[in-house]
Amino acid sequence: MEWTKLRTIGEALPKTDAAGHPVLAAIANNMVVPLTAPLIGTPDLKPLTRADAQGFEVDRNSLVFMLAKCANELFPRATFRVRHSVGAALWCTLEPERGAGGAAAQPLDPTALVARLRPAMAALQAADLPISVEPVSYGDAVALFTRLGRVDEVNLLRHRNPPVLPLSRCGDFRALNQTTLAPRTGVVGPYELVPVDDGLVLNVSSAENPDVVEPLPYVEPYFKVFRRQCARTAVTGVETVGDLNQVIHARRFDVFVRTVEALQTKELAGIADQIAARKPSARLVLLAGPSSAGKTTTAHRLCTQLRVNGMRPVLLSTDDYFVGDARNPRDADGNLDYETVEAVDAERLAADLNALLAGRPVRLRKFDFLRHDGFDAAEETQLDASGVVVLEGIHALNPRLTRGVADELKFRIYLNALTQLVLDSCNRLSATDTRLLRRLVRDYNFRGCSPLKTFALWPNVVAGERKWIYPYQGRADAVFNSSLDYELAVLKSYAALLLNQVKPWDAAFLEARRLSGILHNVTHAKADVVPGDSILRETIGGSQLSY
Repeated sequence: MEWTKLRTIGEALPKTDAAGHPVLAAIANNMVVPLTAPLIGTPDLKPLTRADAQGFEVDRNSLVFMLAKCANELFPRATFRVRHSVGAALWCTLEPERGAGGAAAQPLDPTALVARLRPAMAALQAADLPISVEPVSYGDAVALFTRLGRVDEVNLLRHRNPPVLPLSRCGDFRALNQTTLAPRTGVVGPYELVPVDDGLVLNVSSAENPDVVEPLPYVEPYFKVFRRQCARTAVTGVETVGDLNQVIHARRFDVFVRTVEALQTKELAGIADQIAARKPSARLVLLAGPSSAGKTTTAHRLCTQLRVNGMRPVLLSTDDYFVGDARNPRDADGNLDYETVEAVDAERLAADLNALLAGRPVRLRKFDFLRHDGFDAAEETQLDASGVVVLEGIHALNPRLTRGVADELKFRIYLNALTQLVLDSCNRLSATDTRLLRRLVRDYNFRGCSPLKTFALWPNVVAGERKWIYPYQGRADAVFNSSLDYELAVLKSYAALLLNQVKPWDAAFLEARRLSGILHNVTHAKADVVPGDSILRETIGGSQLSY
């Protein structure tokens, strides 16, 4: 192939992979780029299909864009938003325009909504229309979205000033280009639209099984949290990054932070009340969640709320029971696998738990993350009659760690940072991305990890969560959302410095560049208004709590 005669990256790649999946985009020079991108020089190209991790994101984001186009055409006065992930699926809402005086309009019936969107999506896919990227001046973009009543986009642009903006376009529909999309509407993978709660779920195939749309998991626990989060945003008035930016520029950030923290404290107090209501049977509180969800700080704050209820908590962490590098299992590639439950000394932990619950004194384990080895505490710990053990850690809900403890003694809590804010109608903020940003900053500050090391470990972390954490979340008696609607504004300055350390030749550059693009939309805010007991202090430092 004579590269000098080619004009676009798409021309240099096959149309499909060996399995017949359409090529949707490419990795060129360690960046995900559309097939319509100009071919410059002789880049190292990797085609992406929906069977690749990055290709899956391109496919799903393209489907969201198509769904937004259909919703905009069918319900031009309503506000479409993509909200939360449910596994590979995405929960979306369509909010009708408010009536006179700001009165809430009648919500759209989800079943009727899906009944109209399904044929529109099918027709759009069958039409195989091109999806392009067009440069538009800043002024023209603001005027366009203002004329169309696209408030989310207008608010997001209010505090940005690029002379030219790239817009994704299909027919007459345009959206801010925040991510790479497929070249045409006809090449996207299989999907389903399912009416759920007060919105709909866009269910898609996964990279692991790209030709089949799996049935939705049990979603009710998710939506209980989503509903509470929606109630939270109704109090704060902040639903989008544009709203957050406006709060910062209006110098109301301190009030917003206090409100968000108070709402979270109130929710945690409610969980403590549930535990207290089960006295004396509830003696062991198990608190689990994925990496950087804020388990440690949440456990400390929960202990405070339990004391308010007349209980005397003893706090343990599964991290203190790591077996250490000398005994730690290794993965298939020979690397230390810190995510497996086998990395925890289950026998010692179960023995200590049972001894505590029996009222016997115990020398608890501690772990030194700088030396990567454990040791016994100097003093003994004993549980009194009003005592309760709080065990936090990624594996805390795994019954292997609590062998010998009767189920009726356990109260199980699952937590995750389920980010509520969205960038605009077509682009959400991922909970996984929020946790990764937290972990980058925390690992650098407190665990001696460079950004490159954290990025290198992250795929194993996510794989471990899918295997060891998510399967047990359905056992939870309570679900706690540890996200903070202001945190990206504070994390920005910390994370940006670390992301800039990742260079174009590093394997992590693709992810670092993507996260930098997200943070580019957020206005920076100082950390001095963050309370000393905030979950965010676990990441940025300055906590009043003893870890």
